[in-house]
Amino acid sequence: MKLRLYFSLIILSLTGLCTAFAQMPVAVDTGYVRDHYTKIERMIPMRDGVKLFTAIYIPKDDSQKYPILLNRTCYSVAPYGEDRYRPSIGPSQLLMEEGYIFVYQDIRGRWMSEGEFVDDRPYIPNKKSKKDVDESSDTYDTIEWLIKNIKGNNGKAGIYGISYPGFYATCGIIDSHPALVAASPQAPVTDLWIGDDTFHNGAFFIMGNYTFYANFGQERPTPTSQPYYERIAFGTEDGYKFFLENTYADLKNKYFKDLVPIWDEMTEHGSYDEFWSSRTPLPHLKNVKPAVLNVGGWYDAEDLYGPLKTYDAIKRQNTNVVNHLVMGPWSHGGWSRGKGDVLGNVHFDTNTSEYYRENIETPFFNYYLKGKGTLSLPEVTVFETGSNRWQTYDTWPPAKAQDAYLYLGEGGKLSFAKAATNGGKFDEYVSDPAKPVPYTASPSLRVSRDYMIEDQRFAAMRPDVLVYQTDVLDEDVTLVGAPQVELYVSTTGTDADFVVKIIDVYPDSTRNRADTPPSVNLSAFQQLIRADVLRAKFRNSITNPEPLTPGEVTKTPFELRDIAHTFKKGHRIMVQVQSSWFPLVDRNPNRFMDIFKAQADDYRKATHRIYLDGAQQSRIGVKTVK
Repeated sequence: MKLRLYFSLIILSLTGLCTAFAQMPVAVDTGYVRDHYTKIERMIPMRDGVKLFTAIYIPKDDSQKYPILLNRTCYSVAPYGEDRYRPSIGPSQLLMEEGYIFVYQDIRGRWMSEGEFVDDRPYIPNKKSKKDVDESSDTYDTIEWLIKNIKGNNGKAGIYGISYPGFYATCGIIDSHPALVAASPQAPVTDLWIGDDTFHNGAFFIMGNYTFYANFGQERPTPTSQPYYERIAFGTEDGYKFFLENTYADLKNKYFKDLVPIWDEMTEHGSYDEFWSSRTPLPHLKNVKPAVLNVGGWYDAEDLYGPLKTYDAIKRQNTNVVNHLVMGPWSHGGWSRGKGDVLGNVHFDTNTSEYYRENIETPFFNYYLKGKGTLSLPEVTVFETGSNRWQTYDTWPPAKAQDAYLYLGEGGKLSFAKAATNGGKFDEYVSDPAKPVPYTASPSLRVSRDYMIEDQRFAAMRPDVLVYQTDVLDEDVTLVGAPQVELYVSTTGTDADFVVKIIDVYPDSTRNRADTPPSVNLSAFQQLIRADVLRAKFRNSITNPEPLTPGEVTKTPFELRDIAHTFKKGHRIMVQVQSSWFPLVDRNPNRFMDIFKAQADDYRKATHRIYLDGAQQSRIGVKTVK
């Protein structure tokens, strides 16, 4: 019991289980790791001669051979020094107690490793020389060295990681070493332009990227075990105020200056060009050999896109591969720590994180790396929110799911039935970049961990947010898969953003729980289920943006990330439509232009219309299951 308490208290500090905003881990030593493991540090040579700093924890019990479990990270393998131990090791306490050879490695160009760092380093197919290196080859060379040089290993290796380390785990699957038999990309950074941390459908997520790269994006001059970046002071904790008052030129010239070259690279590539497309591993996930466990959270504000699309890419491009998908009601990395019974003001009535660690992750690695036990893990395991129950399927989305449409109608109606009128009905609102719609009720300078599950009444009350809702449901309605938005719009400008939110509206009779904060009222609570944004100039092509023609009705289709949610009998389904989501997403000037070069006087009001009947009735394609 004492060990479990220690583990729960210190796991938030672990770099290997960090979120995308991780800092150096706290050097707290509970004694368990020191008592049961011997730590060594090695500089492992890569094929081009560059050496990568690697910390290796080897079980002291040498009565058996152990598999290798590798975590490659850009966030530091600290603490450094063979006499300094991590407070816990491995993906979870359960696996730490099982006994593995746990390996942590600073990737090329970060912290104590040699070489040059490249953010989301592109994969190089058909490598022709020793100078052709990428994260795949570095993983291969690392495993090759470990198998040959670390005594007591059983010849099998696994790899795992959350966020950026999840990206490196994905890359390890490509051209994988023969000893690599199990891999678990968890919330992996996968495609930064289409749907992960940086852009969503062409819209730039300014706040998270700016505050993250303020530290992470500063270059490391030489290998070091100490923080090598200088803290940049923003002068306020009010994110709404800060990003409203500063143009992109201000953000660069006043604060970043020349400290963050990756920021300059990102803002020079506003479309999906080779800079971005070369960085996704998805097209290269062919001929996959290891068993794969893809893991993600329905409320992951950073990398919800990654696990879903990695699972899908492996399934489409391979046959006879072991490829699992697990999705739960978690924020970024939430499955790796705590109970997982609550997020924000929403309760799930069961300890979902503990269930995952005990019944999915530990059996997966034990089976493939140790040959221990049997494994009857379904291909897909998802936690269905709303009904608060685990569901299993043979594929995702479920083959039995039925297609349907949610139609936006006149008078704020939302229905599964098409409008009877023939066309011409619309709602309109003025989008003013000087007064953008906030993404949360209290925007600070850091992205709210719970915004993806937050009550949306603060937005519904604004005149620049359109609200549509069903009648009270007379039966449960379960939606699964990725909703497909089809808005028909017109505008007085030449570009616009469109944010679509799917919301679960609780009954008026809902009562607060005993632990609900006094400031929260669950009666008529509008729980956000899924939301995303489209920058309309990318409606037809992510590589070749096109302006909107003022006054012309235009179809603007885009995909929301997947859901598995039951809207219970007595609830309502709500859809909100708006054109700013600030400062989560940067402001659209309502003009067709390079927004990264926009000046203060480029931002102008525009009137947007959403069409509600006839052939141009706006709708959302959904999948339902009984």
